[in-house]
Formats: sequence, structure tokens, C-alpha cells
Amino acid sequence: MSGLTPETPIPTEIKLHQQSRLLEIAFSSGERFSLPFEFLRVYSPSAEVRGHGPGQETLQVGKKNIDIAKIDPVGQYAVCLTFSDGHDSGIYSWDYFYELGRHQEAYWKAYLIRMEEAGAAREPKADNPLSLPPAAPTCGSGGCGSGGCH
Repeated sequence: MSGLTPETPIPTEIKLHQQSRLLEIAFSSGERFSLPFEFLRVYSPSAEVRGHGPGQETLQVGKKNIDIAKIDPVGQYAVCLTFSDGHDSGIYSWDYFYELGRHQEAYWKAYLIRMEEAGAAREPKADNPLSLPPAAPTCGSGGCGSGGCH
């Protein structure tokens, strides 16, 4: 995520499609992406998912049927997504959405490989050894914590 610049495409439309579990986002560049809720959850920009440095990422499992319960604006540069598992600490900036859209196929393949290597499943199952109940957000790096996104 390189940050917003004058060249960063800005969303012109964001639509949640609850039944198909897709977030559709159109950009000022003319590009349009359909991002599955599961993809957005497992690639959350939160410290809970990404960690605080390289190699500290936490593999997200059992998120196949995840929903987005709420979407809140964060200034003029991002939104906060609240997922049905309670995760609400990721701030999705316009440049991060754009990056996810542009690299969706490669990122998804990498995720599936990591899942296979871990012996984990996308489906939420009680017998999935890596599927843990949602934890309350604990990150103190801004935009998250006891009240979720601000």
C-alpha cells in the first residue's frame, strides 16, 4: 500500500451485494472490481490480520460465509468494514481497495496455497483446528479498539 497520491484512482461508486457476498467498487480510472467479502476479510489491513511487521501475519480461516454487517466512511480516504464475525479494525483506504482489485487473482491464489499448507479450511467448522472464535479488537494503532473504526 503506497498511500494516496494525486494519481490514486478514487472510488466513484461502492455497492454491497449481500446475497452474492460481493463488494463492487468503481474507480475514477474506469476500472470496476467485484471483491468477495471473504477475500476482503482475509486481506483485512488490520494489525490483527497483517501483524505489526513482516512475517507476523495471521492466517484467517473459516471465513467462507462471512458477511459485511456495516460500512462506515473514514474521512475522505477510506471506509471501515464491520464483518459478521465482529472484526471491525481494518481501515480500507482507496489505494488499498485498488491494490486488492488489481491483484485479486494472485492474492487469492497465494491465500489458498497458505491454507493448504496449514491444513486449514475456508469453511467455518468446529473441527477446523485453526478456526478460533473472534477476538475483540486489541490494536492500538488507530482506527480500531473498543469502539471499532472512528
